[in-house]
Amino acid sequence: MTDSAPLNIDLLKSLCETPGVPGNEGRVRDLILREIDGLFDEVEEDAMGSLLCRRAGTGENPLKVMLLCHMDEIGFMVSHITEQGYIYVQPVGGFDPRNLFSRRVRVCTENGDLLGVMNPGGRPVHIASPEDRKKIPEVSEFVIDLGLGEATADKVEIGDMVVMEEPFIEIGEKVVSKALDNRIACWLGIEALRALGDLRTDADIHVAFTCQEEVGLRGARTAAFAIKPDIGIGIDTTLACDTPGVPEQDRTTQQGKGFGLHVRDSSFIADKGLVDTFANLAEAEEIPFQRTMLRAGGQDGAAAQQAAAGARAVGIVVGTRYIHTVTEMVHKTDLAAARDILTAYLRTM
Repeated sequence: MTDSAPLNIDLLKSLCETPGVPGNEGRVRDLILREIDGLFDEVEEDAMGSLLCRRAGTGENPLKVMLLCHMDEIGFMVSHITEQGYIYVQPVGGFDPRNLFSRRVRVCTENGDLLGVMNPGGRPVHIASPEDRKKIPEVSEFVIDLGLGEATADKVEIGDMVVMEEPFIEIGEKVVSKALDNRIACWLGIEALRALGDLRTDADIHVAFTCQEEVGLRGARTAAFAIKPDIGIGIDTTLACDTPGVPEQDRTTQQGKGFGLHVRDSSFIADKGLVDTFANLAEAEEIPFQRTMLRAGGQDGAAAQQAAAGARAVGIVVGTRYIHTVTEMVHKTDLAAARDILTAYLRTM
């Protein structure tokens, strides 16, 4: 394989730092719309808020190849505001409460964003009992303090979205950020099409930037039903548990070993022929890869597989350490490999 093209890190940073939880993906959608100008023949927003993008193929009755890239990140929605101005939230997406202590957050309102801090209710360490110190609070016990007191209720509404407030950084050969799950896929959906240049394939290429994946593949289900693809490619992050404290058989991927060719999770089993096609192509192009399986969890490829009369489906994933935290970490080699295999595959269509 020739040297991989440089990575557009500035785009990934912008995607990750833009707030967008399930049902509130509008800012991410607007950013993507600016970035994809000229890449597709048709772009439409569906009723749920997913972006459905199509580059027309040149063949008669062209095959429909669909890339599914969800826009949403895990976050919260405001559920209650006390008279004193403390905000309670409900999660949209899966959080481990152990990762929520002493976090800075951004509350996104109709009239602008407000910065605050999130902590569980209860005594600080100086006056906590031994039993208090052992307790891991539930997500419902965490509160947000904007420092505004009673005025909070005048500025924040029930349903406003809340995201973690952490910067995107580069360390060594890695990138670290909140929301790499799944702005990685949005980045790949854009950059793979850019890498095609003006090439017209026989097949129709559909890229769906979907909503509400983190709460049940909801946007992907409606998008796939509308497109009725022949081939669905779910693009996502996956676990990279190549870290202390995790048995080798549970690590899923190793960072720096290439993209993940996703064979199975609890939402789907990949089409064997497609797995073989991607594996053979990666070997021919000398693109590093590793086969992956997950015991639990799912991704948008399952929605494409099960839409209408069904489709052949596979997953292309990027191993991510410390997933569903503000320190999600991805190796640049794996990110480049995922982009390169998607581009190489689309060129064959």
